[in-house]
Amino acid sequence: MNGKVVTELGTSVNPANDSVTVDGVRVKSVAEYTYIMLYKPKGCITTVNDELGRKTVYDYLTDIDVPHLVPVGRLDYDTEGLLLLTNDGDLTFSLTHPSHEVEKTYIVKVEGEMPEHKLAQLRKGVVIDGVKTNRSRVKLLEYKDGISRLRVSITEGRNRQVRKMFEAVEREVIFLKRIAVGELRLGGLARGAYRYLTDAEIAYLKSL
Repeated sequence: MNGKVVTELGTSVNPANDSVTVDGVRVKSVAEYTYIMLYKPKGCITTVNDELGRKTVYDYLTDIDVPHLVPVGRLDYDTEGLLLLTNDGDLTFSLTHPSHEVEKTYIVKVEGEMPEHKLAQLRKGVVIDGVKTNRSRVKLLEYKDGISRLRVSITEGRNRQVRKMFEAVEREVIFLKRIAVGELRLGGLARGAYRYLTDAEIAYLKSL
């Protein structure tokens, strides 16, 4: 710091006056936070780089130069829909920590009918990866041409949770789209498009 090596933990830094470098690279403080909603398309992943060369969500944000901008939670490769990104670590923690139980809502399409007893199983919780899921809200919206369309709201964020929930009731998910986080909805964004959150939306997320 300021040309001297710091070895004492808890050393105070004044961002306005002090210069801090790590391995020769100057550390910059976050001047302001950025909050973005992206309509993540199917066929990309929520990481910075992929060893398999697959497209990532950052390929849709090439005109944004914000350090430490990270996804709030994840959507898997074959899932599309609402994905939040921010450099606000406190908000990321509050929205993703299990104790906060922030509700996420999806539109799901599965092959075959969804009788009431299977809907009831999903609502009460099913066992996936050896652990029972929390109660969820599940509504059958339509059954047509052998496909059931449903709206599902969950308060957890386990890996591929919605897909595994339907596997537990012997149904295969063929389409999965996240449409809301809490009361924040995807709206009219096109696939691959993004927008900055409004002040009201940011305040709402911080209140969760």
